[in-house]
Amino acid sequence: MAKIVYVLLFRGINVGGNKIVRMELLREMLGHLGFENVATYIQSGNVVLSSAKPAAEVTMAIESAFPQAFGFSSRPTIRSLDEWQRVIDEDPFAKVRSEGNRMHAVFLDEQPSENAVDQLKALAGTEEMVLAEGVLYLYTPDGFGKSKVAESLDKVLKVPLTARNWNTVLRLAEMAKPAEDGG
Repeated sequence: MAKIVYVLLFRGINVGGNKIVRMELLREMLGHLGFENVATYIQSGNVVLSSAKPAAEVTMAIESAFPQAFGFSSRPTIRSLDEWQRVIDEDPFAKVRSEGNRMHAVFLDEQPSENAVDQLKALAGTEEMVLAEGVLYLYTPDGFGKSKVAESLDKVLKVPLTARNWNTVLRLAEMAKPAEDGG
């Protein structure tokens, strides 16, 4: 059975000294679950792996094992490498890609309402955003930490989401390529 390369994004781990997950233990847990080519990037829950299982089964296996391993629940956002590459290829802000720490992909596990997106746009000062399938592209020229839009993502959109800056998005794509080629 053909292996699929996935990018997984865990939200809210290793932030402010809370919900600590050592990446070597995360890699070990994922390996014990039968996933291959497991690699992590920085300490914020970015994972690349391969599996013959469909995304929903990968997510269920991880959701089941995670609390035993780490003492709290965490549901990853998951995208196949093809889906991840589409996010990169369809970047509407390519003109600012050199500012990878100002450009963000907000990965959405559900589609927010049009009204919610309009509310978010109303909060924008210097920010620009474009909603696409499964992702909200967000450019924050004054910084993500200073953005009223970024601060309000959860409260306004009310869907499961996690954000990564563009540098991380590109790095995870690079990391996934060897797994796609078989290791």
